[in-house]
Amino acid sequence: MNLKELLVQFKEELSGIYEVEEIAAIFNLLVEHVTGFNNRQLSLKGISTEMQDEFAMWGYLGELKTGKPVQYVIGEASFYGLKFKVNPAVLIPRPETEELVEWVIESCMVRSAGGLAPSKDKLSIFDIGTGSGCIAVTLARKISGSRVTGLDVSSEAIEAAKMNALLNSVGVTFVQGDILDNNLELNPDGKYDVIVSNPPYITPEEKEQMHQNVLDHEPHLALFVAKERPLVFYEAIADFAMSNLTSGGLLFFEINEHMGKETMQMLVDKSFINIVLRKDMQGKDRMIRCSLGT
Repeated sequence: MNLKELLVQFKEELSGIYEVEEIAAIFNLLVEHVTGFNNRQLSLKGISTEMQDEFAMWGYLGELKTGKPVQYVIGEASFYGLKFKVNPAVLIPRPETEELVEWVIESCMVRSAGGLAPSKDKLSIFDIGTGSGCIAVTLARKISGSRVTGLDVSSEAIEAAKMNALLNSVGVTFVQGDILDNNLELNPDGKYDVIVSNPPYITPEEKEQMHQNVLDHEPHLALFVAKERPLVFYEAIADFAMSNLTSGGLLFFEINEHMGKETMQMLVDKSFINIVLRKDMQGKDRMIRCSLGT
């Protein structure tokens, strides 16, 4: 069986679970994972009988037919050009979070040049709700000389994040803790120059619009908030930032696309300044940046 025949089989057996375009994307990801080559490289190189047998023997179809996300099936995901180990204890990194990271990097480069951390040798960054560590690890890789800390309430997530820091050869400090704990104190060396978070923000009403494979397999602890307090994590993080950001420091959020105005107003009420709401590539209100007044 060649790759084209395998793809036909995948489309037939996964029909009704995924759209045709999704099936093709999943198949391409699996091919690259198993063979080490992307489709373009394979078209030039060809695929050996051994590779075909190896691909078939993994039994990926059985797991995919249960709705298990392909990233959990192969145990890894790509994020900002880096590889991350993932498992059901952590969210699968999303493209919109890559956009948030890009904004943090751009802002840090500009602000560092202008004196974001003039009295320090290293920029101090705090990632709240770190999960797989994709934000923390990427920032540590891309912002030279940064000192990055990641926080998560889940011990399993912390272990996954530590593994990903090692995998990507960066030094990140990961701490288990709950941002809803009012007595949380984490930086013995002073305040943070940047705080970034992609906290839980999906309301119960929005569950009906979500793909079943997300609901069945990804950690609800990292996804959902109660209807009564949809901004509970944003409020807690903002309060933490008020006491733990340096003067002029930056706070970044990934947000619920339906709660942009409410999140901005909450930050205004807490006296944050320079509040910017940014859309993602799909035109959805997805990110906020603000700063702590001097």
